[in-house]
Amino acid sequence: MRLRLVPEHTNFDFFKVAKPTFGASVLAMILSVALFFSMGLNYGIDFLGGTTIRTQSTQAVDTGAYRAAIEPLGLGDVSITEVFDPTFDEDQHVAMIRIQAQEGDESVAADTIEAVEAALQTVDPSITFPSVESVGPKVSGELIQKAIMAVSAALIAILFYIWLRFEWQFAVGAVAALFHDVILTIGIFSAFQIRFDLAIIAALLTIVGYSINDTVVVFDRVRENLIKYKVKPLREVLNLSANETLARTLMTSGTTLIALIALLVLGGDVIRGFVFAITWGIVVGTYSSIYVAKNIVLMLGVKRDWSKDKKPTGNQFMDIDA
Repeated sequence: MRLRLVPEHTNFDFFKVAKPTFGASVLAMILSVALFFSMGLNYGIDFLGGTTIRTQSTQAVDTGAYRAAIEPLGLGDVSITEVFDPTFDEDQHVAMIRIQAQEGDESVAADTIEAVEAALQTVDPSITFPSVESVGPKVSGELIQKAIMAVSAALIAILFYIWLRFEWQFAVGAVAALFHDVILTIGIFSAFQIRFDLAIIAALLTIVGYSINDTVVVFDRVRENLIKYKVKPLREVLNLSANETLARTLMTSGTTLIALIALLVLGGDVIRGFVFAITWGIVVGTYSSIYVAKNIVLMLGVKRDWSKDKKPTGNQFMDIDA
């Protein structure tokens, strides 16, 4: 006896709310873009250049005292944030100190880092520094360019692949869904000011791959059903295909989310941003494969039959009577 989380045969009308859901997606994308330009992203050290020092102490973090100790060094903008994590011990207090790159320096000087550490030890002698990350301004600028190029190249390659495998309408729908997923992910990072670094770029590329995989599976079933049901309306064919692949979609997304939620809760603050991005991407990617990609295919319309007239095989004289 097999466990079934989804009935074997379902008949949900996914397009009953096609217009509201598509409108909500467009509105969410516009809001995400507005948040990006108004609030910006909380760029990590990879993109800004500078130094990030992670501190750990048995005493509670006093951001005011930390800032007062560092201020005489004249390092410009210094960001100090306390890190909270349910996996920390009761006497484990962690903070992240971000120091902007100094003008004219290709890399942050080692004596500057030592001066900051010495200043903090005057406030809390028990403080330790588990990690120090430094990136120069020139390197951070190159990383931004390469990150944009990586995401753009992935989207262009996927557009070309879908166009070749299916029809241009499917390619437009698939890439629109990918843009939807990426823009909404950037929007939520901007809204909550979650740190955005190179790990998040890796997460975005993972989201793109995961989302297109689910979309291609459903598109394959759509193509099969368009050949099979030549007179059935396109909306019904899309609905049928979504229902036939629903169990696979939920099982794949559900099992992946179980692992991601465990990492989100227990994985610690170092990977939390990366895991959150993928978790969010899987949720919106599953949604967009139906309510964005298929909505666009429905609006554009598609060819109803990919079958070709089969030529007779065999000897060229096979139809001649002996």
